[in-house]
Amino acid sequence: MNWIVDELDGRGAEIVISQMPQREAPLDIDREVYKWRHLIENFFCKLKEFKRLTMRSDKADTSFNAMIYLGAALINS
Repeated sequence: MNWIVDELDGRGAEIVISQMPQREAPLDIDREVYKWRHLIENFFCKLKEFKRLTMRSDKADTSFNAMIYLGAALINS
């Protein structure tokens, strides 16, 4: 498992997902980055609740963008 982490470190990736508690040597993660990642992931999950966005039924890009903005506005309100 560490070879994956080493490979990603070589590419400049940052670990932001917490590991399994049973891991022998837990890796340090940036808690602040993890909080922001979690918020963004939850936002996209809520945005996917709008079936029209998930299925991409709008033909024009402007209509699709408008639906994204509408969904974001409803989530934030």
